[in-house]
Amino acid sequence: MNETIKNDRAAWLQGPPAECSAVPPERKNPWRLVLLGAPGVGKGTQAELLTERLGACHLSTGDVFRAAGKRRDCDQSPAMKAAMEYMRRGDLVPDSTVWEMVRERSHCILHCGGFILDGFPRTLGQAESLKELMEKDKIALSAVVNYELPVDEIVQRLSGRRTCEKCKSVFNVKERPPKVEAVCDHCGGRLLQREDDRPESVAVRLEAYERSTAPLIKFYKNLGLLMPIVAQGSPDEILVRTMDKMDQLENL
Repeated sequence: MNETIKNDRAAWLQGPPAECSAVPPERKNPWRLVLLGAPGVGKGTQAELLTERLGACHLSTGDVFRAAGKRRDCDQSPAMKAAMEYMRRGDLVPDSTVWEMVRERSHCILHCGGFILDGFPRTLGQAESLKELMEKDKIALSAVVNYELPVDEIVQRLSGRRTCEKCKSVFNVKERPPKVEAVCDHCGGRLLQREDDRPESVAVRLEAYERSTAPLIKFYKNLGLLMPIVAQGSPDEILVRTMDKMDQLENL
C-alpha cells in the first residue's frame, strides 16, 4: 500500500494513442476512488497524497483541460477540440463532451492498478455514464470520498492556493507552502494562482457546485459508496482521517 509509482499520466493527459512512461501494476484489490467536495476543500492535494500512498493513478479532468489548452489543434482529439471551443467562449462544457473526453481515456479507468478520479463526475449524468462503463467491465468503485468544509474556510483556502504550471502540483501559501516562494518543490516550475481561484470567481464556482455536483452526494449515498471526511486541519491530518476510514472499509 505504501508503494510509489512514478507515472507521467501521458495516456490520461493526451489521450490515445499516448502511452504512460510507467504503468501501475495490476493489483488484486486496487483502490478505485472518486473524490467529491466543493472547490477549495483540497481534493487535488488529497489526490496527490493518496496517489503516493496507494500507488494508484491520479485522473484529473482539470489537468486534461489545462494540458489540452497548451497543445496544437491538430494534436487534439475531436472531443478535446469541442471542449476547448466551449471553454474559449466561456461556456460550460456539456456532459456529452466531457463524457466523450473521459470515454476515449477509458483504458486509464478500466485497466490500471487503481485510480483516483478528481473532478469527474460532476453531474448525475456523468456519474451514471461512469457507473455503466465500469459495470460493463465488471469492476466497481471502492468508495466515493466526500470532503466537507465550511464556506468561509473554502474562501480562505482558494485565495492562498498556487498551482505548478508544469507538473500541476498544488500548494497553499499558508497551509502547505513551497520550500522556495513561488517555486514547485517537485519540478522547479513556477507556482501560479489560477484565474478561477481569484475572489471574483469563487462565488460563481460554489454556486455551480451546489447546483450540479452536490446532488451526487445523494446518488452515491444511495449506492452505499459515500465516505464523508471532515476537511479541516493540515493536508496530512486529512490524509490520516481518509486512510483510517479506508482501512475500516477494507476490514469490513
